[in-house]
Amino acid sequence: MNILAIETSCDETAIALVEAKGGLLNPKFYILNSLVASQIAVHRPFGGVVPNLAKREHLKNLPILFNKILDSKFYILNSIDIIAVTVAPGLEPALWTGINFAKEIHKKLQTANRKLRTKIIGASHLEGHLYSFLLQQKRVNSKFQIPNSKKLFPAISLVASGGHTTLFLMRDLVRVKKLGETLDDAAGEAFDKTARLLGLPYPGGPEIAKIAAAGNPDAVIFPRPMLNQKNYNFSFSGLKTAVLYYLRDHPETGKNTEAKADVAASFQKPPLTF
Repeated sequence: MNILAIETSCDETAIALVEAKGGLLNPKFYILNSLVASQIAVHRPFGGVVPNLAKREHLKNLPILFNKILDSKFYILNSIDIIAVTVAPGLEPALWTGINFAKEIHKKLQTANRKLRTKIIGASHLEGHLYSFLLQQKRVNSKFQIPNSKKLFPAISLVASGGHTTLFLMRDLVRVKKLGETLDDAAGEAFDKTARLLGLPYPGGPEIAKIAAAGNPDAVIFPRPMLNQKNYNFSFSGLKTAVLYYLRDHPETGKNTEAKADVAASFQKPPLTF
């Protein structure tokens, strides 16, 4: 089965051609081609993703990436079984650019070859995070050997991204139960907002990690909520707000490289050590 995949949920435009084999019992995925257009430079001046700017960039990048895919894999165009496009979750203006583009491609394929039975389906990019360990390319580059999927479950899966921090119980590839999620800001969002407070560029995660390497993680004691709650939810807004109040009460921090490094290190310090 050949799949044309389109992703526009946030600030990256991505198109890939994927070959799927093995079914649910022994799934294998081979990336025939994958292209990504980043929007970091566009959103960096604003310290975060601006939905309408993301939409504009997707509209510009989708035809470019699609044509590049065709240049390298033109022979496969008439053997696409499924067009998969992200429909949720994500920024609505960004999502619709991908959905409408997928519809246009589907219509063109059907017009060019009426015998073609290509289907268009909606996909959740969170499920994409969950199943990414199945990608053959990831197996080769990973430090860990991933066993046959039947031997892998049950498993606990953590999705920690810019917009989502969610914990799942996976009994197998089909039966997935959400155990907990962030009650406010996702982890990535907290990093981006804290970076902005420290005057660091977007995206915040790599920038905070970079300066935190030279900082003292015990310099500032920031709160770590939810540790004593009898559930699996997360909360990061209080941590971000604590940084805001600390910087307000210590205005000299912004002008002191060492002090900023200490704040960054204390912000990202794990709440528990094992």
